[in-house]
Amino acid sequence: MHSRKTLITCAVTGNIVTREQHPGLPVTPEEIATAALDAAEAGAAAAHIHVRDPETGRPSMLTEYYADVIDRIRKRNRQLIINLTTGPGGRFVPSEDEPRVAAAGTTLLHPLKRVAHIAALRPDLCSLDLNTMNSGADVVISTPANVRKMAKVIREAGVMPELEIFDSGDLNLALDLMRESVLEGPGLWTFVLGVKYGFAPTPETIFYARNMLPAGAHWSAFGIGRTEFPVVAQAWLAGGHVRVGMEDNLYLEKGVLTPDNAALVAKARDIVKSLGGEVASASEARRTLGLREP
Repeated sequence: MHSRKTLITCAVTGNIVTREQHPGLPVTPEEIATAALDAAEAGAAAAHIHVRDPETGRPSMLTEYYADVIDRIRKRNRQLIINLTTGPGGRFVPSEDEPRVAAAGTTLLHPLKRVAHIAALRPDLCSLDLNTMNSGADVVISTPANVRKMAKVIREAGVMPELEIFDSGDLNLALDLMRESVLEGPGLWTFVLGVKYGFAPTPETIFYARNMLPAGAHWSAFGIGRTEFPVVAQAWLAGGHVRVGMEDNLYLEKGVLTPDNAALVAKARDIVKSLGGEVASASEARRTLGLREP
């Protein structure tokens, strides 16, 4: 059915999951790098990386932590595609008494602070969120003006943006930015399925989103929580790449915590192979996406 090979991305830690939910969650730069390397051994061609404060485990955006993770990965693996997040910094929680005032839990940052580590470290890829949406009980804000500012820095750094699409409006915004040459087409796209009030994790959603893309676009999809592995199969069947990892889901199957990120990658790899697909190595994935050699 498919002539191309499937790129598996592993999102190893994210910024929402806690050690209380999974005691093996990678937190320190060493743990995050090791998780990425182990995921690569299991079949991941790319690692999507957030960093944490090593002492508290809370999300961090410090460039020095990102640099430490990249250095540890590159000492052992030159080919693994490194994809750094720019997602943290977009959440707004309104005060109950005065909605214009930010309450606890708000993470809003100036857009240029959200991409400072990209300009400094120039990874292979970085995520670029285009979503303004209700996200659970809170709101995430990505105004077109702020997306433009972030996209400009990413482009000047020579980094390929991975466009994270949470709903159809995000996709239309990205298409507009391509028409304006703010973003380069046809693009690398990732459909985020199963976030409450975003894209539903269904085959219909995947086909709908895929059919909106420019010709020649590369795309992947991932599902949150229990939808992670069904979406692996659905994305492959629809012609896309896949993502798994402890950022998105902590369970190998119902009631069974995954021992680590590598086990999630291995299960995704086996699903792709069981459907008749082949998994791309990191070097093959680099050629597919047109990425420079590290």
